[in-house]
Amino acid sequence: MTNNLPVIIVGGGPAGMVAGLLLARAGVQVAVLEKHADFLRDFRGDTVHPSTLELFREIGLLEELLKEPHAAIDTMTLNLLGGQYTIATMKHLPVAAPFIAMMPQWDLLDFIARQGRKYPTFDLRMSTEATRLTYDTANRVSGVTLATGETLAARLVIAADGRRSVLRDAAELPLEDLGAPMDVLWFRIPVPAGTDMSEVALGTIDKGGMVVAIPRGDYWQCARVIEKGGFAPIEARGIAAFREEIAAIVPGLAAGIDAIRSFEDVKLLAVALDRLTRWSRPGLLAIGDAAHAMSPIGGVGINLAVQDAVAAANILAAPLAAGADPDPLLAHVQARRWTPTTRMQGLQRFAHRNIIEPMLRGEITRVPLAVRLLDRIPLLRRIPGRVLGLGFGRQHVQSPLAKEFS
Repeated sequence: MTNNLPVIIVGGGPAGMVAGLLLARAGVQVAVLEKHADFLRDFRGDTVHPSTLELFREIGLLEELLKEPHAAIDTMTLNLLGGQYTIATMKHLPVAAPFIAMMPQWDLLDFIARQGRKYPTFDLRMSTEATRLTYDTANRVSGVTLATGETLAARLVIAADGRRSVLRDAAELPLEDLGAPMDVLWFRIPVPAGTDMSEVALGTIDKGGMVVAIPRGDYWQCARVIEKGGFAPIEARGIAAFREEIAAIVPGLAAGIDAIRSFEDVKLLAVALDRLTRWSRPGLLAIGDAAHAMSPIGGVGINLAVQDAVAAANILAAPLAAGADPDPLLAHVQARRWTPTTRMQGLQRFAHRNIIEPMLRGEITRVPLAVRLLDRIPLLRRIPGRVLGLGFGRQHVQSPLAKEFS
């Protein structure tokens, strides 16, 4: 290992970009490799939770971040079997921004990229796809091979390349599949002129299924929850039937539903819930979805990924800046993030069994007692609000700011 080699982060999602930013501001030479030419992907999540917003406050960027287009949601409501129920609030959270910022992920990532480029040690390479790992004579990961055939040497490789991580497979890290009963269909519905977007709930569940509608200014980014592997029968029924199903579940979307012209306008997201039982090997660390794919339940995936990045920077930035060997520290990142990850995945599995699976079977015929209690007793709403807003094992930025940047 050569100390003047960069840390290579593969994947320009939230985990990779935040890790890159924090390492660069500590004076570590870092290269973030993103295989796409831009960050524009509709299926990426929009929910930037209070825990993540607070991390930006800790590095002095919250005010600037919140200038980006976003909607602030501090109270969670659910349309269930024709009634509206308030189930969580975040107004009480002890943070500067006690709300979820519904911000298109490409805006978040572009913002982080602009901040990272302020540091000469930050190198973001778009349209750069890593396909394989390289190894030294001691079988330590020593870098990556690109799709072009070029090899890049690294002091450390951080795999942040998502739930279908090429690098975690290449490193033969052990994966535990927890199973997921659902997939998600993503599509856009335009907002007709004069429509109040608040009239369409963020989430709606009825006997016909579940639809999530994320407000994005002049359109809703929608998600239709379907049975795992269930897209083919939906496609066979035709696009007209699909439009009718969506409008029946969420009548507020009916005016713009014809914008879905064909299934070319619908994207299938295969949901996964899994985790590596070992996140590292000498020369390589996996974080974010590459280490633990999260269900869309609660929209917490971005925030767990960012917490991983902060933990990694807290543990590794100062030693890397000092030229130390990172390998003995890699397992500490997993140790710090394991319990928060498994607890949140446990809650998601509970929601799968008790909400999603009965909904997919058409067995939800009455409003669950827990939902009715949360709606009737405002104080109880603080509990799910805290879990969603701050998660478990919340990290704070402790990685240093290099003297030359202070």
